[in-house]
Amino acid sequence: MVKEETLARYLEALLQGDRGTCRSVIEETMQRGVPANSIYLHLIWPVMAEIERLSRTDRITSVQEHMATRINRTIVDQLQNKLPRRPAKHKKAAICCSREELQELGAQMIADLFESDGWQVRFLGGGLSNDDIFGYINEYAPDVLLVYGTSPKQAPEVRRLIDRIRSVNAWPEMRIIVSGGLFNRAEGLWEEIGADGFAATAAEVLQVAADEQPAPAADRRTVNRRKRRQQAAAQEEMVLTE
Repeated sequence: MVKEETLARYLEALLQGDRGTCRSVIEETMQRGVPANSIYLHLIWPVMAEIERLSRTDRITSVQEHMATRINRTIVDQLQNKLPRRPAKHKKAAICCSREELQELGAQMIADLFESDGWQVRFLGGGLSNDDIFGYINEYAPDVLLVYGTSPKQAPEVRRLIDRIRSVNAWPEMRIIVSGGLFNRAEGLWEEIGADGFAATAAEVLQVAADEQPAPAADRRTVNRRKRRQQAAAQEEMVLTE
C-alpha cells in the first residue's frame, strides 16, 4: 500500500508543478516494491480525485489544476507499460467520456487497467458526439461500454446516449458502466440514467465489469421515470387526503 505521507508529498508537488519531485515520488514508491497497478489505484487515482475536489470547491487555481493533470498524465503514460499483463479474456471494452469532459485522465487509467486485465480495449476519450460513439459501438460491438464523467452538466448527454442504445436494443448483452466524480457525488444517478453498473473508484471498475449479468430492463430507471413516479405518488397522496 501507499503511505499517507507519500500521498501528501505527491499532492504537494503536483500543485506546485514540480515535475522532478513527482517523478521522484513515483520512482521511490516503485523501489519499495509497490507495483505499477497499485500506484495507479492507491496513489494517482486518489490524488487525482482530491485535485478534482479542490478545483470544484475553488481551493486551488485553474493553473494548479492544469499543471497537476498534465504531470499526472505524463506519469500514467510512463507507467502504462509497467502494468502486469494477464492472459487474454477475449472480451472487448470501449471507454469514452461525455462530449464536454475535460478530465480524460481517469478514463485513460481505466482503459489501461482493463487492458492489463486481459481485455481488448478501445479508448475513445472525450470530444465525440453521441452519434460518433453510437456508430463506433455498432462497429466494434464491445462487451462493456464505460462512460466517464466528472461534471453535473454532462448527465443529460450521458442519459441520452444510454437511452438511444436501449431504444435500439441491438446489443442486449452489452453492459453499460459509468464512473467518475459526477456519479460519485449524486447517489443513485447511475440507476436513474439507465446504466447497468457504477464504479466509484478505479479499483472497483474491473469488479463491476466482471459481473456479467446486465440489469433487467424493468430495473433500469431514468430521471423522467423517477419524476413520473414521484408525480404519481403525489397525486395519489392528494386523493387520499381529500
